[in-house]
Amino acid sequence: MKAQPVRFLAIFLLFITSLAFAAPASVDTQKSTLTVRVSKSGFFSAFAHDHEISAPIDSGAFSEETRSVDIAITASNLKVLDKESSESEKQKIQTRMLGPEVLDTAQYKEIRFKSTQVQSLGQGMWQVTGDLTLHGQTHPVAFRVQKVNGRYQGVAEVKQKDFGISPISIAGGGVKVKDAVRIEFDIVGQ
Repeated sequence: MKAQPVRFLAIFLLFITSLAFAAPASVDTQKSTLTVRVSKSGFFSAFAHDHEISAPIDSGAFSEETRSVDIAITASNLKVLDKESSESEKQKIQTRMLGPEVLDTAQYKEIRFKSTQVQSLGQGMWQVTGDLTLHGQTHPVAFRVQKVNGRYQGVAEVKQKDFGISPISIAGGGVKVKDAVRIEFDIVGQ
């Protein structure tokens, strides 16, 4: 009779332990980075700069066990970092990026990615597919993730037009922002 309660306790502890290990890890928002790279094109593109934009992560969670990812960013927190631009040029780019012409952060406050499928590609590599909500629209995005020294790194590419954003064009179309935007991430768990 005594073996029954001990066996139940052992099974219960095993169950609780497995739940703890399956729980998603929180994203360390201070150590994780998400960088957006926007390139230029057009006849006069040599006279313009590509853009580097920091997108601080507000919150997020991921789990290798349950194969899930969820990341949230406040759109108005995106910041232009262009090293080749003056402070006044950066401010103009920043204002235009956050304004109604591009991200319209007054209306669309959050950028969010939530995985729908995470497939293992071998030791420390995954193919992640999920829904990206940007500019009030949600569309599927797929990319690869590699775990390097405890950090989850990768690159995703999205097209602005897919999310209802018309790439900026100046100088009569002589300088244009490319439709494809590169998103580089380096995620660390807490």
